[in-house]
Amino acid sequence: MPKLADTITGARLLGARMVASQRQANPEGRMPLMDHIRELRSRLLKALAAVAIGMAIGFIPQVYNRLWAFVEHPFKQAEQHAGNAHLIVIGVFDPFMLRVQVAFFFGLIISCPFWLYQIWAFIAPGLYRREKRWSYIFVAVAAPLFLAGATMAYFAMSRGLKYLFALAPSGIAVLPTVSNYLNYFQAMILGFGLAFELPLALVMLNMVGILTHERIRKWRRIMIFLVFVFAGIASPSPDPLTMLLLAVPCVVLIEVAELVIWANDRRRASQPAMYAGIGDDELSPLDLDLPPREGAGDGRSPGSDA
Repeated sequence: MPKLADTITGARLLGARMVASQRQANPEGRMPLMDHIRELRSRLLKALAAVAIGMAIGFIPQVYNRLWAFVEHPFKQAEQHAGNAHLIVIGVFDPFMLRVQVAFFFGLIISCPFWLYQIWAFIAPGLYRREKRWSYIFVAVAAPLFLAGATMAYFAMSRGLKYLFALAPSGIAVLPTVSNYLNYFQAMILGFGLAFELPLALVMLNMVGILTHERIRKWRRIMIFLVFVFAGIASPSPDPLTMLLLAVPCVVLIEVAELVIWANDRRRASQPAMYAGIGDDELSPLDLDLPPREGAGDGRSPGSDA
């Protein structure tokens, strides 16, 4: 025969769930498959509309001229040093496609808060409260890290281009197409930006319980070595300064991530287990977001007097 304490505990859990369901009509975000597809289509259309508006702004001559001056600046610096390099177009439609490509990336960047929100609004109903908190932290940290890596790439590009142009024999002009230069520009921005996201990925893997500080400690030397290898491949210039511009900040960020992982592991070790302090005749907590029960720490049921 179940005890009165178990009955009271079950009634409290049921009451809390009923209150939560009244506050939110659909707390788990469940819906039929066709409704999911319709919502996804709506979110995608809104995101594409935002990108199209940003792209239209990029087509404005005054805006486009400033954008192209910004993109061309690393090449101009290398061109002044080499003296034998010039950007060219070889097709009739290349000037138009150049404007389309630059305007598209401008629209993609300027509208990123809106289309990121559309992605978040689509997946958020299926996340738990703790997962939502982690995702907020991830977005808040990922954007500055990517921008820091992209800034490093922008200032390191001219050094790499100077080296590449200097490889041409005397009397030979270097005439890369605009498309080739844009591919190089985008690859450098993405490569440096994603490299700066590695420490954040390590912390997130630790938060979900996949990676521990003990494993990081064993892999530290290998990770640092791979960071320098990647920096040497990503930076075309053979001088050590360009490689260090990428490698040293990444190593510093990895060390910071290791400290965060170490502190998080110590915090976990100091906390009691999920079911610690619960008696054999008590119900286990079904919802971790509910407030803790009274008397759970001393092994007594909430309704018992002894």
